[in-house]
Amino acid sequence: MIARAYTVAFEGVEARHVEVQCAVTPGVPAFSLVGLPDKAVSEARDRVRTALTSMAIALPSKRITVNLSPADLPKEGSHFDLPIALALLAALEIIPKDAIEGTTSLGELSLDGTIMPVIGALPAAMAAAEEDRTLLCPKASGAEAAWVGAAHVIGAATLADVVRHYTGQSPLPPAQPGEVTPPALGRDLRDVKGQERAKRALEIAAAGRHHLMLIGTPGSGKSMLAARLPGILPPLSAREALETSMIHSLAGLLDEGGISRTRPFREPHHTASMAAIVGGGRRASPGEISLAHNGVLFMDEFPEFSRTVLETLRQPIETGEVMIARANAHVTYPSRFMLIAAANPCKCGYLSEPSRACGRAPVCGEDYLGRISGPLMDRFDLRVEVPPVSFADLDLPPSGDSSADVAARVAAAQAVQSARFEGMDGMRLNSDAEGGALDAVATPDAEGRALLTRMAERFGLSARGYHRVLRVARTIADLDGSPEVRRPHVAEAASYRITSAKET
Repeated sequence: MIARAYTVAFEGVEARHVEVQCAVTPGVPAFSLVGLPDKAVSEARDRVRTALTSMAIALPSKRITVNLSPADLPKEGSHFDLPIALALLAALEIIPKDAIEGTTSLGELSLDGTIMPVIGALPAAMAAAEEDRTLLCPKASGAEAAWVGAAHVIGAATLADVVRHYTGQSPLPPAQPGEVTPPALGRDLRDVKGQERAKRALEIAAAGRHHLMLIGTPGSGKSMLAARLPGILPPLSAREALETSMIHSLAGLLDEGGISRTRPFREPHHTASMAAIVGGGRRASPGEISLAHNGVLFMDEFPEFSRTVLETLRQPIETGEVMIARANAHVTYPSRFMLIAAANPCKCGYLSEPSRACGRAPVCGEDYLGRISGPLMDRFDLRVEVPPVSFADLDLPPSGDSSADVAARVAAAQAVQSARFEGMDGMRLNSDAEGGALDAVATPDAEGRALLTRMAERFGLSARGYHRVLRVARTIADLDGSPEVRRPHVAEAASYRITSAKET
């Protein structure tokens, strides 16, 4: 007797279909599991056997063989327990074979038959919908999986509930989507005293998803500014929320099945490894740059990160995705994020204050920021110096617009960009524009073009730098409500790019 059940194996955010074949044949009693399983999958034999025993179901004195097809696809994780148990129950004719063949299942079994929650329920539901199958998952994961409206999702608490469902004794109700977590109320931008230029740069970066570098002495407010960025970003659209939640589902970060509309804000420590930032490890898990997809990656003490980690950021910044190479597979994760980097001007941090600077100034500043390579620095659209705030300014009342006011302008500018790039594959905001699309939307007027040409020649702008100035100028024009990029927009955009007489 051969029975088949279906589940998925994860390669990045892609859920690949796996057929679980179970055969019960005469021979020496044994329970064999084949098909390139890892240690967790191989241990499923003991969990399944004990869970069935707890339900007073004894395995026959025959040879049981379970094959996970395709056999050359690595199988990792404990979520194979439930589909193996289903295939075995069908092979023993305890549940009907045709019922489970229309089901994709995943879940971990405890020894008493309880079905434990697992990661990846959301991408598994999308894979089930593609095959027009029902998804059977742990009850705790049902609210998450039910967000895929095209899939019929059933959540079960125990293996006994599954048997009663398929035998018609007590059908399980469909799972319901979890609650939409409203955007969190971020810290207000008005709490930052002074730093009007940095606030303006933050608004421009948020409006066009431009990468921003903040350089200033310790305590000048760099981290304080970055922490207020989520409060001025518009909430995730339905499409973006689903994209982001799929990655967070694989990382086990979704709370009680709820999907958040708040944009991710990730802030890894500078001691983080390359696998933590880029992704990798034993299961090629997503890293911080993928967990920040559609959101913000804030890297404080930027030069303190290892050189290898910093250089690996270059390709994801350009392409919006990262590929993790393994000997037998290449896993790709989306990683379209806004990079906010903060750095001190030198190791001691007080290069701009002669009375407090160390004896190696100004060489220490060149050495410290020299840890950031030229090609990586060239990818920052805006570079802003954050000077120290005087004690007198700290006693002044809050100044500038609130986060709500800035958020309204940012949302309006992004709405203009979304309409502009509608129908253009891979382009949503000005930072995505390139080639002919960039020329069509960001070519400045005659005065603006002449100014940009002079600046490019004088400061030696690279081709990438030239185009990034155009993108920022287009965003400034959108914030200004101008359909055309004019000379003032180009001048302001270039001022954030040219930080000295020689471009760094």
